[in-house]
Amino acid sequence: MKAYPQPPASLGQVGLDLRLHAYAPGGISRYARHLAEQLAQLLPPDTLHLSYHRQERTPLALAGARAHRLWTPPHHRLERWTLGAEIYPQQLNLFHSTDFIPPAWGARHSVITVHDLNFLHYPQYLTAEARRYYNEQIVWAVARADAIIADSHATQRDLEQLLDVPAERVTVIHLAAERVFHPLPEAEVKQALARHGLEPGYLLFVGTWEPRKNLPGLLQALALLHAGGDNCRLVIAGRPGWLCAEIFAQVEQLGLAPWVHFLADVSLSDLIALYNGAALLALPSFYEGFGLPALEALQCGTPTVVADRASLPEVVGQAGLLIDPESPETLASACRRLLHDEELRARLREEGFRQAARFTWEATARQTLAVYEKVLSPVSSNVANRV
Repeated sequence: MKAYPQPPASLGQVGLDLRLHAYAPGGISRYARHLAEQLAQLLPPDTLHLSYHRQERTPLALAGARAHRLWTPPHHRLERWTLGAEIYPQQLNLFHSTDFIPPAWGARHSVITVHDLNFLHYPQYLTAEARRYYNEQIVWAVARADAIIADSHATQRDLEQLLDVPAERVTVIHLAAERVFHPLPEAEVKQALARHGLEPGYLLFVGTWEPRKNLPGLLQALALLHAGGDNCRLVIAGRPGWLCAEIFAQVEQLGLAPWVHFLADVSLSDLIALYNGAALLALPSFYEGFGLPALEALQCGTPTVVADRASLPEVVGQAGLLIDPESPETLASACRRLLHDEELRARLREEGFRQAARFTWEATARQTLAVYEKVLSPVSSNVANRV
């Protein structure tokens, strides 16, 4: 295992934003909580300050970390100022905004994580008010931050190309999948699937049901598979998002209702079983900041078919089939290959385990600490006291 230097005690007080979990316990929230768990083990006791929203029902109980319940909700129009007022008493040397919007004051230095720039790629899927809000916030955030973390090289390129952020200001730090995603005994998988009326061998999609995920293209590919004699089922797990009514309508229009299963907010244990029972994971998204479901599938030994866009190629590496998300025919062809080519499935399964092993939360945390150290270094160019 790679040896990492231990963080110096001179970092001072470090704050981490965990407020989003009270509202949306999805990928970004999970990132923040896993990062907190690892940082609590790496930083000196009483150095790490965790900011929760007051509505949080399941705060992390981490030894050596201090918890603070705040009133400011994430992504509020006054967040910059009210959050600063709430964290000021903590006397933080650095505050890490895990969902990209830093406070305008209240901590000496700020680090932000930008997960994706979906709202710049697909502004048509936001209301006019939301477009104004996010466009203003991201421009201000990248200018305000002392350091920027991106989940992927794809997001780093987006920051450079869409917002003119110099590449040297951005550190790419990949996420990881929880180790609970792993192969399960066949009997355990079948028992879990039976609760949802499923049998192994279906196509699986995991994610929010919204336009950028390209579910219409996946449904068209499923129709092509059926037309070619592959009467497989499709399980769509996740949660409803923007314009998802159009997806439901398309299922009916294509005559696929008996073959498509929507499962909203499944438990973690059932999600692991769903990965294990799938013939493949299909993730034909037009845009992903990281694409965590692809990594979760690889850890479970499930082959993947993913779009050749944004971060997905760097996440799956050689362990997945890459397709053009604009072409349902290409997607259907890749799925058909995996359904019928056992040798290919076995090869991708083994390659998937190797690829997934490259991503760990410990590495994410240690690389994040290195960013903190650089910002707080006496020789850093960002030495202004901003409280």
